[in-house]
Amino acid sequence: MNEKFIEKLYKAIIKDGIDEYKDLLGNTNLEDATDKYWEKSLDLYKSLTADNREKMLKFAELVMIDTISNIFGVLDGSTSLPEESFECKVSINGNSTENELQDTFLAYVEDIAESQQ
Repeated sequence: MNEKFIEKLYKAIIKDGIDEYKDLLGNTNLEDATDKYWEKSLDLYKSLTADNREKMLKFAELVMIDTISNIFGVLDGSTSLPEESFECKVSINGNSTENELQDTFLAYVEDIAESQQ
């Protein structure tokens, strides 16, 4: 069950997210940007070569992966928050994740990376 959840989460957040960023960055005119952070990102992206644009998107993917992994680590209890302890119990469809979301997620990411080589 956890593997299926991880697979769906990866596709919805990372794969689809990167595809959306790529589309928006490639098809949005700088003058149409209304958010100052988006405007700066768009300006940077437009100034890059095609190869460096791919590198920028890979970096965004890395940030997404690290963020999800860190959140799962906190929920699993393998990573603590500074100065305070929280006990989280996570279940998927009523089944305990058995504190394995972070490990399952990172293993899935590793499998994808190996299959792309």
